[in-house]
Amino acid sequence: MNDPSRSAARRTGSPGATVWLTGLPGAGKSTIALALAAQLRAEAHRTEVLDGDEMRGLISDDLGFSRADRDRNVRRVGVVAELLARNGVLALVPVVAPYARARDAVRRRHERSGTAYLEVHVAAPVEVCARRDVKGLYARQRAGLLTGLTGVDDPYEEPERPDLRLDTDRQSPAESVLALRALLTDRGLWTP
Repeated sequence: MNDPSRSAARRTGSPGATVWLTGLPGAGKSTIALALAAQLRAEAHRTEVLDGDEMRGLISDDLGFSRADRDRNVRRVGVVAELLARNGVLALVPVVAPYARARDAVRRRHERSGTAYLEVHVAAPVEVCARRDVKGLYARQRAGLLTGLTGVDDPYEEPERPDLRLDTDRQSPAESVLALRALLTDRGLWTP
């Protein structure tokens, strides 16, 4: 049987994979993904960042924030990630993806195509995320201008068995990137 990840590795020098970074808003998902992508690109690795906010504006601007719409958005982003990964690109996907069922559907899609998939829980207490409040979401929620904020008045289902957990309230972005690179090396998805 033809193994798509092996074919991609022959074409690009390394196999493609999806690294799904899930966590609360403000946990550090995009910061970590962008820093890792910059390092890997500098080393000539094919890498794309599918940022949750950008992807929502590009492929899911027709969706709201109901549970069904959030799940639909996660599945759409998962399709794009799997296509990239299947073709030799390391897809870094910093998306809140609050519901386990939708994340599991993305994982199963990757498994069916024989494409590597890693789930990384970018973890920080909601109080820490609210202090960071990079996008002003927590302030808007406190002011009554926003409802359905994941981790505050909408649920976040933490991954039960992530491939890696990054506690960003206790480690720097640089330390998180090092831990993620170590995981990629350990799984044979990146060669220094």
